Amino acid sequence: MERKPKNIFILGPIAASFIGESIAKHSTNTAIGGHSIFLGQVRADIINEIKVAAIEYTAYEEMALEKMHEIREAIFAKYPLTCIHVYHSLGKIVAGEICLFVFTSSAHRKAAIDACNETVERIKAELPVWGKEIFLDESIQWKTNK
Repeated sequence: MERKPKNIFILGPIAASFIGESIAKHSTNTAIGGHSIFLGQVRADIINEIKVAAIEYTAYEEMALEKMHEIREAIFAKYPLTCIHVYHSLGKIVAGEICLFVFTSSAHRKAAIDACNETVERIKAELPVWGKEIFLDESIQWKTNK
């Protein structure tokens, strides 16, 4: 079944209530036996003796949505999933707030876990999303993924 691209972007941090509601919506699908969830949180790293206060995320949105669609289709083709949900923050997200929410569901846990892990790795490697680290002293630098 061909799916159309979904908007994954949320302005600002991803709220715990949104995450909880997303999970609760799946309780009526009794074919699901396992969910796997990844939550990416902004760390207060210390770089050159200065603490990161926030990350400001920007994206080439049209390209990112197309790439995310490709990733979703590849993951659906590889794993027997019921669904994949991905949400990524844009804008300024302060240390401690959630900036990435990946949620996979399947009849059995292994497929959900493996698909979630692979989706997160592909997002980090392939999505045209950039993070500008904002330090406590208000200096900035572009974040590099390790």
